[in-house]
Amino acid sequence: MQHRVLATAKHFAGDGLTTYGTGSGDFTIDQGIDEVSRADFDRLALAPYVPAVQQHKAGTVMPSYSSVDFTDDGLGNPVKMHAQQDLISNVLKGQIGFDGFVISDYNGIDQLPGDFADHVRTAVNAGIDMFMQPANFAQFEATLLDEVNAGRVSTARIDDAVSRILTKKFQLGLFERPFTPRQNMDQIGSAAHRAVARKAVAESQVLLRNDGDVLPLKKNAKVYVAGRNADDIGNQAGGWTVAWQGISGDGVIPGTTVLDGIRTVDPNVTFSEDGSAPTAGADVGVVVVGETPYSEGFGDVGGPSCNFCTPQQLEPKSLTLDPADTATVDKVCAAIAKCVVLVVSGRPQVFDTSAVDALVASWLPGSEGDGVADVLFGKKPFTGRLSQTWPASADQEPINVGDATYAPAFPYGWGLRTDSPRARLQAARASLGTGDAALRAARADITQALSARFWSGDRITDKASVVAALARAAGDLTRTTGDPFSAGDAVVSVVRDLQQAVAGAGRAPANAASLSAEADVQSVSGRPDQAVVTLVAAGALR
Repeated sequence: MQHRVLATAKHFAGDGLTTYGTGSGDFTIDQGIDEVSRADFDRLALAPYVPAVQQHKAGTVMPSYSSVDFTDDGLGNPVKMHAQQDLISNVLKGQIGFDGFVISDYNGIDQLPGDFADHVRTAVNAGIDMFMQPANFAQFEATLLDEVNAGRVSTARIDDAVSRILTKKFQLGLFERPFTPRQNMDQIGSAAHRAVARKAVAESQVLLRNDGDVLPLKKNAKVYVAGRNADDIGNQAGGWTVAWQGISGDGVIPGTTVLDGIRTVDPNVTFSEDGSAPTAGADVGVVVVGETPYSEGFGDVGGPSCNFCTPQQLEPKSLTLDPADTATVDKVCAAIAKCVVLVVSGRPQVFDTSAVDALVASWLPGSEGDGVADVLFGKKPFTGRLSQTWPASADQEPINVGDATYAPAFPYGWGLRTDSPRARLQAARASLGTGDAALRAARADITQALSARFWSGDRITDKASVVAALARAAGDLTRTTGDPFSAGDAVVSVVRDLQQAVAGAGRAPANAASLSAEADVQSVSGRPDQAVVTLVAAGALR
């Protein structure tokens, strides 16, 4: 049983498609209304559930708190997702073929119209099989029995729900081994677990800019650290950690802050949260800014009105960097010749980066600030790429690959690397083995790309010859019967390096951002051949 997991796909469907302000109270976003046509709803909200159910075999689906008001049905009556019989029973269970069980969200039926009996009857008949009613579960059970005895909920609907739930329990082995094994509890949070987390943090850091090769930092550099997210493990962890909406402050979560990690390498760093301490003698400034925790409800815009929130939770949230953070960046970057800014956040943050030499998307490193220090000082290379577009301004949102106008600060898939491109290709070649004819051809092509006459150390001196050989290798890798994704990704990454260098120097074509983003989509979709061609069109050979 300990090797089996039941996945939940949520929140069905469209809680990211709601119109801002159509929710209530603090829940202005995720509990709002989808005011879209049915065709757009199917394309944007329902489409991801097809592969989640059919290919990835999600065992449960959880409805959203949101409502749907299709703009093309002429009804004008928003219906909560927990009451959507057509979408849950007919579409999800019928058309899509979901054979698991549907579980309500936390007290999700309480937002339905009518009294509690109406809530229970409507939700069960809509197709919800299991209910999350922690405070009034006994009342729920009694009410459901009353509804069945009165004939308002059929026994066939109960039988369907029970069979779906029992099937998944049998598949999980819960009747043979109903309890979680306890013998390995002491391993949770162990050094081995922390090492995995630290590695994940290092690999997730995305180097957005690195003018003058400021990063990695030299170990003998005199480093000045500033910013409120440099020494706050709560801010590093974000929302939904040990408390709803997260907690800021030291000592709340065991682990290391970014500052702790830096001090492990250089114990003599100067730290000033707001950048007010003297900067004289510093070689480089590292400013760690970003967001304070938030999760659902008011989420990442506005601020809550709750009486129990901490000051950090009450802070208004915005895609634009907080003014206090901006002031710290401006102060430090104006005073120190070399300036590195780390953005610790769950999403891009927009601000003026003209005075910034190196910019890093550090995301939320959680308990492992050491992992951030690993890439800052070169113990591990920067290898991460953007999993979302980084906008140039807040009013560009929503911005996505394929938009007619796509001019972000950094496109989807962007990420400068500090590892050796030659070593990458050598490792890719070694990973291919002998394999089929296509793999053998790919090995030969990569060997051609690695020819010493095309390189000076780790620098490519004959881009045309290297890219031509890598294009052939990428084509071979798409024809093999093996599984060469890692090798293909490495091949594309070297061409991406060339394109990003051209873009960073301002020599890329006007549509380079759109093309490079499309190339990353092609690469992760298993088409390295297309990705190489697209990156060449984006300026890789300029």
